[in-house]
Amino acid sequence: MTILFDLDGTLIDSTEAILESFDVALKTFGEVSFDEAAIKAEVGHPLDAMFRTLGVREEKVWEHVAAYKAHYRTIACEKTVLLPRAKEAVALAAAHARLGVVTTKTAEYSREMLVYMGMMDYFEVLIGREDVTHPKPHCEPIDKALEAMHVSKSECWMVGDTPMDMLAAKSAGIDSVAVCCGYTGKETLREYTPNIVPDAYEAVQFIVES
Repeated sequence: MTILFDLDGTLIDSTEAILESFDVALKTFGEVSFDEAAIKAEVGHPLDAMFRTLGVREEKVWEHVAAYKAHYRTIACEKTVLLPRAKEAVALAAAHARLGVVTTKTAEYSREMLVYMGMMDYFEVLIGREDVTHPKPHCEPIDKALEAMHVSKSECWMVGDTPMDMLAAKSAGIDSVAVCCGYTGKETLREYTPNIVPDAYEAVQFIVES
């Protein structure tokens, strides 16, 4: 069995670091005002897409991304926490399956964060934004993870908290479980998968029992 995990809203809460980094980037250029609710609603999308949605002009998008990343890297470990029962979820999953991470975050920073939290050793592979041309909801990140692990798509699951995670799993032809501990409500998630649980630990329990 193979289980792939999303990060933000699934295993970790980096909301404080995300919001602070957006605030810094937006204030650096001063052309778009900070909107906390709008930013939270877009978590899970690539940074460039998030800045476009917030109203940043196309010619300024990548400057904003660079400013965001420069600040985020300095605070990510300090201002990110594991979600409740996340470590127990990964430990339980590791007892039954091979594990990977598929995230839209920068892989380099994500790896550093998981090492800092004592979690990286559980995962065989971590696919981030810079590893793919097409991020979630495209199937490329999942396909790339499974290819790197040399496993087939049979008995493979994706655990995530957003529609992008569920759509990527469907596109890749694997099963999925959605968690409600992240950035998307249960009613919205119900449009994308029938398998909805409170958190990653219960997601793993559901997969093992299945």
